[in-house]
Amino acid sequence: MDQLLIVTTGGTIDKVYFDDKSDYQVGDPQIGRILEELGVAFRFRVIPIMRKDSLHIEAADRELLRATIAAQEEAHVLVTHGTDTMIDTARVLASIADKTIVLTGALNPARFRGSDAEFNIGTAVGAVQSLPPGVFIAMNGRVWDPGKVRKNVAANRFEAIG
Repeated sequence: MDQLLIVTTGGTIDKVYFDDKSDYQVGDPQIGRILEELGVAFRFRVIPIMRKDSLHIEAADRELLRATIAAQEEAHVLVTHGTDTMIDTARVLASIADKTIVLTGALNPARFRGSDAEFNIGTAVGAVQSLPPGVFIAMNGRVWDPGKVRKNVAANRFEAIG
């Protein structure tokens, strides 16, 4: 892997809690800061393409993401994305040939103590370097085929279908 391309779309991983408003808003991408603090031994480039909760990502947003990734040189791509519609986006990205694309996110904001963000990012970085071209999801310590996984909202985790 010469260089890892990271494309950020927002989602819980980048959310910030505003106490005075008692709500969450998507803030700056956290992945670059996380990778720098961890002292990773690879080069990476971050393209922050949008700051949206995944429930607000529409078909046009997915097409922008697909076109952006397809136009880049890098063969290894990590996408940070909200978990609610991550699988839908993965299906759109499946039309991109000759790239290994791994989507990941977090069930709790990266800024929170005990967040799963760093663990999921680590899983995704390992996966994107070792998998063949295709589209995958890295969540909950597993690497999933987007066609064989679902988010179990009640249990707040990803799990195999069937």
